[in-house]
Amino acid sequence: MTSLFDLTDRVAVVTGGSGALGAAFCRGLAAAGAAVVVLARSSEGVEAVATDIEDAGGTAMPAAADVLQKSALGAVREAVLQRFGRIDILVNAAGGNVAEATLKPGDSIFNLSEAAFRRVFDLNLIGTILPTQVFGEAMADAGHGSIVNVSSMAADRTLTRVVGYSAAKASVENYTKWMAVELARTFGDGLRVNALAPGFFIGDQNRDLLLNADGSLTERGQTIIDHTPMGRFGQADELVGTLLWLCSDASSFVSGIVVPIDGGFSAFSGV
Repeated sequence: MTSLFDLTDRVAVVTGGSGALGAAFCRGLAAAGAAVVVLARSSEGVEAVATDIEDAGGTAMPAAADVLQKSALGAVREAVLQRFGRIDILVNAAGGNVAEATLKPGDSIFNLSEAAFRRVFDLNLIGTILPTQVFGEAMADAGHGSIVNVSSMAADRTLTRVVGYSAAKASVENYTKWMAVELARTFGDGLRVNALAPGFFIGDQNRDLLLNADGSLTERGQTIIDHTPMGRFGQADELVGTLLWLCSDASSFVSGIVVPIDGGFSAFSGV
C-alpha cells in the first residue's frame, strides 16, 4: 500500500516554494522521494529551501522566477527538463492577498481600489494559469502528470473584508475543475488536476489579522477559532498528507476535486 504514495524518480515543481505553505509542500514531496524544483521570486528564499532539502538527503533545484512572467517560467521548464528529463507534478502554491484589496474597518466596498483588485486576481488566478500552461504542456507531451492548485476557505465561505482574495480563489477552484475536464478529455486519463482548500494557517500575510503582538488572538482570530470545531489553527505540515495523496498513484482516479483541510470549519454552521 505504501508504494502507492511513493514519488521516487518523479519531478515536482512547486511555485511559491519559499512561502510557509510552499516550503512545507517542497519538504514533504522530497521526503516522499520526488526531486523538487523550488520556484519563487526570491533567489535567496528558494536557495534556502533547496539547501534544507539537500541537507536532509533529498534532491532539490532552486529556481527564481515570477509566476506572472511566462517567458521566465519557460526558461525554468527548459532547465528542469535538461537536468531531470521530465516533469510529473506541479503544485501551484504561489498566491496570497493584497492588503489594498482588503476592506479595513469603516471602509466602503464602493471605494475599493480597482488596481488592487486586479493585482490580487493576477497573483492568484493568472499566477496559477501561467505555470499550468508552461509546466502542464510538458506533462501533456508525456501523457501523465498531476497538478495541484491551492484554493482557500475564502473561495466557498463568505469571509468578511477579503473580497478580492475570495473572488480570486473562487476563480482558482473553477479553473481547477475546468482544466481537469480539458486535460483528461484532450490528453488522456494520465493527466489530473485537483486543489487543496486550506482553512486557517498562520503565515506572514495573516499573522497581524489573527494574532496580537503577545501571541493572543485578535477578535477576528477568536471568531475563526470559535467556528473551527477542532478549536485551533492548522500547521503547514498538516497539508502534506493530502498533497502527497493527490500527487501520487494513490489518487489515480481522482480529478477535478477541491479538498478542504480546515479542522471542520467548512462543515460547521456556527450553531
